[in-house]
Amino acid sequence: MAVVPKQELSTVTEKKELIPYWVKVVAVFFLGWIAIYATRSVLNPVMNNIQSEFSLSTTQLGLISSIFFLGYAALNVPSGIMGDKIGKKKVLVPGFILFGILAAVTGMMPSFTLFMIAWLFVGIFQGFYYGPQYGLSTEAIPKKHITVGSAIINSGMAFGISIGYFISSYTVGTLGMSWRAPFYIIAIPVVLIGLAMWWIIKDRPKGKAQDGSEAAPQEKLKVKDLFSKNLICAYITIFCAIYAFFVVVTWIPYYLQHARGIDGTEVAVVSSLVPWAAIPGSILFSWIADRMGTRRPVLLVMMPLSIIAIVSIVAFDNMWVLYAALIGYGIFGKISTNPVLVAVVADNAPKQSLGTAFGFYNFIGMCGSIIAPYLTGWLTDVTGSLNAGFYFAGALLVIGTISVLFIREDNRPNVEGELSH
Repeated sequence: MAVVPKQELSTVTEKKELIPYWVKVVAVFFLGWIAIYATRSVLNPVMNNIQSEFSLSTTQLGLISSIFFLGYAALNVPSGIMGDKIGKKKVLVPGFILFGILAAVTGMMPSFTLFMIAWLFVGIFQGFYYGPQYGLSTEAIPKKHITVGSAIINSGMAFGISIGYFISSYTVGTLGMSWRAPFYIIAIPVVLIGLAMWWIIKDRPKGKAQDGSEAAPQEKLKVKDLFSKNLICAYITIFCAIYAFFVVVTWIPYYLQHARGIDGTEVAVVSSLVPWAAIPGSILFSWIADRMGTRRPVLLVMMPLSIIAIVSIVAFDNMWVLYAALIGYGIFGKISTNPVLVAVVADNAPKQSLGTAFGFYNFIGMCGSIIAPYLTGWLTDVTGSLNAGFYFAGALLVIGTISVLFIREDNRPNVEGELSH
């Protein structure tokens, strides 16, 4: 009986997995972001209906999203820490399934107060996703594909926004169903995707390296390690980018209905220009950042162009300029800048606490999402126009651009061949 050499056995074992594990991870987390953003964005096209049913001011209407993101942001750091301690999969999957169930519960709520409480809990359980997800994907995706892999995962946000807009606009605006129906509909695929994650994702055993060997003992995380100069710059930039993004995605359907006279399914079509344009933009700029091996020059192109785009949405009373501005914001805005900033965090964060680092990064960024809907609603009530909210978002993006100027590409501890100063 012939003995198969050890090397051949190893090759046979490797060949059994037709689809590499990291590709499966990218695919399932891509679906995860579709589910998260579709659930969030079913709200936006029916804000008018909710405002009428509960007799709300524009400020109160903005508070719905702000309360949601308060719950979401509050759980980002704890979920990252829990994921690093007990296993990222154990934190991510139950939270994901629970937010799907609670989305359906939200649609059942008879009063504004109960609606807000249920929606807050959807945000809380969505908060279990970001840190563990990017921790798991950073461990799984090969270093040379990290930015493009993150961009593909990240592009699920774009699909999710568009799908959420269409579900609400079509069921309520075209079919005449209750504004509650989209919340029931979206819950079903969310739970199914959560079950797929449970089946596909593997938690790396504690003390094991990526190749399965024993990992070297790791130092305990020091809080100051989360505040290197490069990480602080990434935090400031993502805060400004996310603030602007949630001004756009929260208020653009409402703006189209009230300022541009667009209604029904057309609201979804026009609003979806942002996420659809973001898909090629995200992958292209991430590919360029990977090819260059640097992030700063790419961000310094994208950030100023996103400022021009967001201001142009409201500055010109011309529909073609509006379409171009929405497409431009999609290409250069937050969805496209996020994977490049994720790569900045991956280059600089403590390796032993990636889940915590990504959770903290997203917590800072999502503070922008808490403030943006409420403050934009308040500015609208005070000025009588949504325009002021978009201009304020543009001003914050200027601060984000200045922050990018201070990122140092010669001081990235996790990038091989570079010295840490």
